Amino acid sequence: MAGSLITSFTQRNRSLLQLAGAVVVVGAVGAFLVWFLTCPCDRMPGGYLMGEQSDEPVADWSFANEVTLCQIQISAGLLPHSINLNCMATPAGDLYLSCSNCETKRWSNAVLEESRARLRLNETVYPVNLARVLSGTELDGAWSARVTKLNTLPEPANPAPPPGTPRPDHWWSFRVVSR
Repeated sequence: MAGSLITSFTQRNRSLLQLAGAVVVVGAVGAFLVWFLTCPCDRMPGGYLMGEQSDEPVADWSFANEVTLCQIQISAGLLPHSINLNCMATPAGDLYLSCSNCETKRWSNAVLEESRARLRLNETVYPVNLARVLSGTELDGAWSARVTKLNTLPEPANPAPPPGTPRPDHWWSFRVVSR
């Protein structure tokens, strides 16, 4: 009699542990999918960028100056990696992404290896190529576009440098081109 009670108790505990384990696994998978499909969120990177896919090449990116931040998705390992970034269009409509101290950032180093990316603006996703800008003149033009944009946005994501502020040496920029 006591043996059958212990066996029954052990089987019930095993069933409860299996159920609890299944709930934890389903919850973890659900949380991962929510993160993977909805972020980047503020400074937290995300995975796949959702949105309407635009297959039309973009020649004039001026509309990007109306968006506080752009989101890019790159290939960096097994899963897509997406982040929020400053983006700015020049008066000619050329688009640039920028970052400070890029040499330490995962995304910028991955782009140096694989230039194909996806860019999301206002829930529309554009296939693009990214190329690091090394020309001082072009970097200064992108920096000027950044200063102008940040000083005209009602609520910029980053502090706006005063007009005329020189470009910092640690500031990188990437040219964005439709593919």
